[in-house]
Amino acid sequence: MHDGFANQRIAMVELQLRSRGIRNERVLRAMERVPRHEFVPESLRADAYADMPLPIGSGQTISQPYIVAAMLEALQLRAEDRVLEIGTGSGYMTALLAELAAEVISIERHADLAERARELLDKLGYHNVHVMIGDGSMGYPLAAPYDAIIASAAAPSIPPALIEQLNEGGRMVIPVGPPQAQQLQLVRKISGEAVVTPLDPCRFVPMIGESAYRAQED
Repeated sequence: MHDGFANQRIAMVELQLRSRGIRNERVLRAMERVPRHEFVPESLRADAYADMPLPIGSGQTISQPYIVAAMLEALQLRAEDRVLEIGTGSGYMTALLAELAAEVISIERHADLAERARELLDKLGYHNVHVMIGDGSMGYPLAAPYDAIIASAAAPSIPPALIEQLNEGGRMVIPVGPPQAQQLQLVRKISGEAVVTPLDPCRFVPMIGESAYRAQED
């Protein structure tokens, strides 16, 4: 993609991802293709490829590139997979999922973010994506089951609906823990049960919903 940021994307992949142990070539190539600068506010475009999260409005963030890559690598996506994403946010992770899987259902609580992401993903040609407004902690049962689920917001524990909506043998990557600090967890559904493998420590915005954190009263 000739957009003036190609060299920054290559540097991001080499210096922030490959050099820190990300090995999945499909993930690395996807992150080299997707124009991350399109998914951040125009005033922050100079920092779009920096090794840090950035605010995107509505109290939400776009995660730092390394944590995005680590989550995608752990998810082990195949080209034929159907994926549920919890927390569309800017749509950046959604675009990467669209590069890596056959179909992406993405749930966003904030209608303004959902609409903005929907328009941008369509403009960039990602037509295997469906952005829905709703409570991500309850998943999206109408399109279940899913081969993989990925959450970009932290839950106090793994929401039962998400385990239910995973295919047998499916994978989920989700941050779990208190608001101040969490742990990424890889969940596999084996014989109908969740088998959890701990991954990296992390810090995400809280997942708000019936099976997660409650919205703060103003």
